[in-house]
Amino acid sequence: LSLSLSLSLSLSLSLCTMAAVATMGADKDAMMDEEEVLNNEFVLVEELQNSGIQVADINKLKEAKIFTCGSVLKTPKRELLQIRGITDAKVAKLLDSCRKVTGLSEFSTGLEMLHRQKKVIHVTTGSTALDEILGGGIESGSITEFYGEYRTGKTQLMHTLCVTSQLGLEQGGGMGKVLYIDTEGNFRPQRIQQIADRFGLDAAETLDNVYVRRCHTHEEQMESVMLAQAILAEDGYFRTIIVDSVMALFRAEFLGRGQLSERQQLLSAHLRGLVMAAEEFNIAVVIINQVVRPNPNPDPDPLASPHP
Repeated sequence: LSLSLSLSLSLSLSLCTMAAVATMGADKDAMMDEEEVLNNEFVLVEELQNSGIQVADINKLKEAKIFTCGSVLKTPKRELLQIRGITDAKVAKLLDSCRKVTGLSEFSTGLEMLHRQKKVIHVTTGSTALDEILGGGIESGSITEFYGEYRTGKTQLMHTLCVTSQLGLEQGGGMGKVLYIDTEGNFRPQRIQQIADRFGLDAAETLDNVYVRRCHTHEEQMESVMLAQAILAEDGYFRTIIVDSVMALFRAEFLGRGQLSERQQLLSAHLRGLVMAAEEFNIAVVIINQVVRPNPNPDPDPLASPHP
């Protein structure tokens, strides 16, 4: 009996020890995975000094709102040549140095792409059904657009993302701060407080992690993206950029078909800047847009008398 009890006790202790070791191993793996996901791989342009690039040229890049080597590689040569003092020879050396510093080549293998895909973070929208539609939530490294008619809850969703972006990874969050580009004056800090309380977060701390810029012109809106890249390069603990909304100022300032081409060119440049920020800093970019119902009987002259 004593032998049986001894064997049983030894077996129980062994199983408990194995379970504890397994738990510690799982926790360690989870911590390693979390560190790997949150590790920012962007390289600041200051590192180019070690490759023989002059400090003066590095400062010129920063004045042009180019702060990382990846951004240099994503910027068209034509735009780099527009920077005062940057010649064709310097552009070639810059691009070559950036590839060496970042370890990026013209082509990537499928295995390298798979490794990058593992760093993608999905931020919950707060709605299980919507997360399922989106494949797990808002995806980092890309742009997600929500559109709909007026008063359909788009801005409400953006306020929720301001909070869920700060949740831990195990809660479906992104463990990061938020940049909110407000073009219509829709941001409401009181709503952030209410949503933070719902998710059990400190309301004051949550608000302190949301950086808001109110834009009144399309120039301010486009400038906000360049300023955002400067902030992201300095502080890598951001997870989401929100633009609420992306088209309102462009629609108000560019009227008629005669200005449509210019508007589309500027909008394209604006979106390209957002894509660069998303890919370079592994953040989720979320933009919202309104659906405008067309007039079934448009009148080319707004001052003309109504049709009988």
